[in-house]
Amino acid sequence: MSISRKDVEHVALLSRLEISEKEAGVYAKQLSEILSYMEKINELETSNIEPTAHVLPLNNVFREDKVEQSLAREEALKNTPDTEQGHVKVPKIV
Repeated sequence: MSISRKDVEHVALLSRLEISEKEAGVYAKQLSEILSYMEKINELETSNIEPTAHVLPLNNVFREDKVEQSLAREEALKNTPDTEQGHVKVPKIV
């Protein structure tokens, strides 16, 4: 499969990209080469290969919820630049 310069210009227009005539020619050639490589890959026998969503086996990493001692309010607020009534005070943004 090959991509024409006109196809590249059309996609550039849809993407709101400004490309020159020279760039359109280069991109058309590069994209055509990529598609021809993909056609080669499609020729491979894959009927005995299990479909995967990720190359590495992933397991959900959950930890057990445990009730633990948290920081005291004073300890949590000791490095804040400004506090008010036990809360961090930040500038008003409207």
